[in-house]
Amino acid sequence: MGIERGTELIRLERNGPAVTCRLRSGDGTEETVDARYVVGCDGAHSTVRAQAGIGFEGYAYPQTFLLADLEVDGLEPGAVHTYMTGSGMVFFPLGSPATWRMLAMRPPGAPDTEVKLGLLQKITDEYTPDRLVLRDPVCMTDFRLHNRGAAHYRSGPCFLAGDAAHIHSPAGAQGMNTGIQDALNLGWKLALVCSGRAPAELLDTYEIERAPVGRSVLRFTDRAFTIGTSRNPLIRLARTRLAPRLAPLALRATGPRGRVFRTVSELGIHYRRSPASTAGSRPPRKGPQAGDRLPDLPRGLQARSAGPGWHLLVSGPPALWPDERLASLLPGRHDLISVHRLGGESPWPDPVQGLVRPDGYLGYVARGAHLEGLRAYLERWLPAQHG
Repeated sequence: MGIERGTELIRLERNGPAVTCRLRSGDGTEETVDARYVVGCDGAHSTVRAQAGIGFEGYAYPQTFLLADLEVDGLEPGAVHTYMTGSGMVFFPLGSPATWRMLAMRPPGAPDTEVKLGLLQKITDEYTPDRLVLRDPVCMTDFRLHNRGAAHYRSGPCFLAGDAAHIHSPAGAQGMNTGIQDALNLGWKLALVCSGRAPAELLDTYEIERAPVGRSVLRFTDRAFTIGTSRNPLIRLARTRLAPRLAPLALRATGPRGRVFRTVSELGIHYRRSPASTAGSRPPRKGPQAGDRLPDLPRGLQARSAGPGWHLLVSGPPALWPDERLASLLPGRHDLISVHRLGGESPWPDPVQGLVRPDGYLGYVARGAHLEGLRAYLERWLPAQHG
């Protein structure tokens, strides 16, 4: 079955370990589909979340935002224009159906009425030092933002991902990233479990790994939104005077200063507390640990270890890793695991064995050449297939 656009889930019912879904197509016809698992990627008003009985906890922000697709005279084309004065205003180059997308906050005290071009022009005149002329709107609307997270990412055979699991302000630009990360994390696990290559308990690690990330994003974006919309005089001074001067420095920064700027903006996602992230009895003294995303590697190694499946990385003298020892791990798994000898390209200073999961995170890592811990990890999460 491929993608069916315009198809709506109107009801789901659990039947033991499976789910019965009632679907309605665009022409109004309905059908029933039985599924082993259902993943709700159906947004903030998720039907899957509601019918699975999963709470959506949080709050709405008091501010109202204005959005319009329109033409603007006076803007340099092909670039994002951000005005940090007042409550802020952004123009994004859109191209179609209009040249620009405008985003602004409704000023305090402004009437909560239908969005019209006159109101948008008035706000533009107040917020921007440039003489901009707004015209020919294609659409104009207003909306409010929420900060909410699902109480659980799973209920039996039902899972949540993306906006169905967490919604927040666009401050920090983490919305799409987090949803894609959810889907990637869950996707490879569902594929292995449904194909019989991994135990069903692997799916239990989805919420363990992704829910803390979702909560972290909610906290991060809430702080960023608060700073971005606060009317506190000191915060407004920092936002309107200091931020515009520091932003170009952050974009051009290299070396230690650049690392400081990048550290402030990154969330440092890892899965170190997951049962699917295991360190051997001798973890590496330096370098990536179990549960960390493997950092970017030299181009040659990156090309060899970027394919689908699992990747076993070994570093150290070749005598530590005779072919027959490594081959002993592969029977029943040879179609899923690729072996790579790192040589001088290793991110670890010591002889190390590291098993990279399909999502690019280290599932297992240990120092030395003893394979007992790695064998135990494989038997738990990737049992050998015989026959």
